[in-house]
Amino acid sequence: MNHQTRLQALSTFLKTQRAKILPQSVGLAPGTRRRTPGLRREEVAQLAGVSATWYTWLEQGRDIKVSPSVLDAVAKALQLTVDERKYLYALAMETGTGVILQKEEAHQISPSLARILRELRSCPCIISDRRLHIVGWNEAASHVFMDFEQIPYEQRNMLRLLFTRKEFQRLAVNWEHFMSGFLAIFRAYYGQYVEDEWYEHFLAEMKEVHPDFLALWEKSEVSSAPEVLIEFRHAKAGKMLFHLTSLQVQGSADLRCSIYTPDPDSATEMKLRQLMERPEQSNGAYAEEA
Repeated sequence: MNHQTRLQALSTFLKTQRAKILPQSVGLAPGTRRRTPGLRREEVAQLAGVSATWYTWLEQGRDIKVSPSVLDAVAKALQLTVDERKYLYALAMETGTGVILQKEEAHQISPSLARILRELRSCPCIISDRRLHIVGWNEAASHVFMDFEQIPYEQRNMLRLLFTRKEFQRLAVNWEHFMSGFLAIFRAYYGQYVEDEWYEHFLAEMKEVHPDFLALWEKSEVSSAPEVLIEFRHAKAGKMLFHLTSLQVQGSADLRCSIYTPDPDSATEMKLRQLMERPEQSNGAYAEEA
């Protein structure tokens, strides 16, 4: 992202985080004249021990000098998580890696990683890169979601698929919750790779093509590895419950392995085995019709 875009992203993030904090949660009176939810700018400044003018300029996206100690104070005042702190630093101090994803990194996974995917037969697994393009998957994922082989790499972006493919939208019982996890991961990458202009082009496209995208994106959730329980309604298997765990694959390509572990207190693993043992091809995220 360019310099001005980075400052605008910082401004939006700070405003969103400030709005999430209840005054009474930090020992302040809720008051009756608050026009917007959350803390006022001057209250954040007070909690962080900085001047109200300086914090206002920071939140307005002005090009001002910041230091790690002051950012730490602001992060504490806003009750940021570890991932949110990293995002704040990346935007405020341009501390992202600046490494651009090369095409030769994108399309291949190592033989050892491919074997791990095959061995995890009871857990649908998806390998994605730092732009959330899907570069690898196992047989279980093909049965629960779709046959990704039929989708060109350029279109095989997880966020794009979640918005464009009705199969995905019908599959997840709480689609917005499912989507928010991937958006939180994407935002973490967005802050980490501040020099990669691909993110700005992709976000502009998603906002233009999918009106619902903007509202979800502006929630400004950040997480490098959210762990959530997801309920699917599969056309052939019915109700399936999975725990989603994300693991980082060490290497220059910065790959992520998303593992969907069947909930042990459900019949999900048995249903998955039955799907995979069927003689006919049952690939596809064809959700159960209401």
